[in-house]
Amino acid sequence: MPDIPFQEGERRAIFVFDSEGDVILENGDTPPSTDDLEKFTPLLETYGRTTRDSEPCDLWALFKREAAMPDGLSFVSRRALPALLGYDFFNRAGIAYQMMNLTAHNKYCGVCGGAMSDHAADRARVCGACGNMVYCAMSPAVIVAVEKGDMLLMGRGVNFPPGRYSVLAGFVEPGETLEETIVREIYEESSVRVKNITYFGSQPWPFPNSLMLAFRAEWESGEPTPDGAELTDVKFFKPDEIPPELPPGVSISRRLIDSWLAKIREALI
Repeated sequence: MPDIPFQEGERRAIFVFDSEGDVILENGDTPPSTDDLEKFTPLLETYGRTTRDSEPCDLWALFKREAAMPDGLSFVSRRALPALLGYDFFNRAGIAYQMMNLTAHNKYCGVCGGAMSDHAADRARVCGACGNMVYCAMSPAVIVAVEKGDMLLMGRGVNFPPGRYSVLAGFVEPGETLEETIVREIYEESSVRVKNITYFGSQPWPFPNSLMLAFRAEWESGEPTPDGAELTDVKFFKPDEIPPELPPGVSISRRLIDSWLAKIREALI
């Protein structure tokens, strides 16, 4: 991974307010310094910073897409940041994007209508009139590597790029445990029942506000059948059948797949 191009004391990262939260970069690969904020005056609608000053990537901003971009600057998808600037910068960009949305969507209190402001210590907004506090929205989701002997269950999502397959995932519903979500989601999407669920790891995935909770599970029963709503295809793959088009390496879905492949290959040695 490349290093973040920071000098000590610099503050960087500027974002556009849209569904993806694209980052503005100089020359396609460097976040502009906040010392140069005046150059963005024609574009800037509102801005603010996180409450944790120890982080060198703490400025977000809302921009008018139709305005002309200053020379040398361009919008770049946050999805491209791991390859350009490393995972740490990608993660900080996600934090700033979520904080930007928190500010933009909570200018006034939903309880009494009073003005909201940044909380002094927490990443939150607080109402000066009634004290109501609002935190960043988080949507927990499970993602699961379902194994059947030396095979891995993978599906093709309806919105995936051409040829891409991945392990199955879904959002947690109110009142569910994570294990209940796994059983329900896997069955709903593939008609497969699972057992022996074990925890793998987690990853914040701010597109826009997911927290991915990754697990391994074993096949119990059922033949893979796509639901047609979430998946267009689903099947068990042997290691030498894994499709070439997989999720990006920065994602926990890819880590699940790579971990499974490594385990199978080690067993064959």
